[in-house]
Amino acid sequence: MIKFFRHIRRNLMETGKTGKYLKYAIGEILLVVIGILIALQLNTHKENSQKADLGYKYLTEMKTEVQNDFFYIDRRI
Repeated sequence: MIKFFRHIRRNLMETGKTGKYLKYAIGEILLVVIGILIALQLNTHKENSQKADLGYKYLTEMKTEVQNDFFYIDRRI
């Protein structure tokens, strides 16, 4: 794939079509930027999902502890 893009770039520069080359270069830069933004979005989503899972785990542990404390207090009374 890299050879393909290198061939296109070389053809455009050799034939003197700098306008087309600039459009090609801008398009290639945009594709890279879009790829980076997608990767950041996926990473952020993954981190938020992990934080939500951790929060749910803490809440269930707290619920269990409160229930255990309630039964302990009830038995002591």
